Amino acid sequence: MAIADSKDMALRGRIGGYARAARYSSNELTCAARLGFMARFEPQDPLLSEEERQRRTQANLKAHMVRLARLSAIKRKKGSKNND
Repeated sequence: MAIADSKDMALRGRIGGYARAARYSSNELTCAARLGFMARFEPQDPLLSEEERQRRTQANLKAHMVRLARLSAIKRKKGSKNND
């Protein structure tokens, strides 16, 4: 059997990806990743009600995303000054 080149490997990977997508929904495939990501924002206080825990988790997630957007805007602004 010949050693596969990079183009063949890319095609084999694409075939595998499509075969997997045909068997499972995207929610099933990404469930563990989404749960792990959201766990980063969950408060550790065991006394919180489930409703309050979810509210704070969502607030932490929003704060994180706005922080990333702010840093991205700063970086873009600095980049545009270098191109002038």
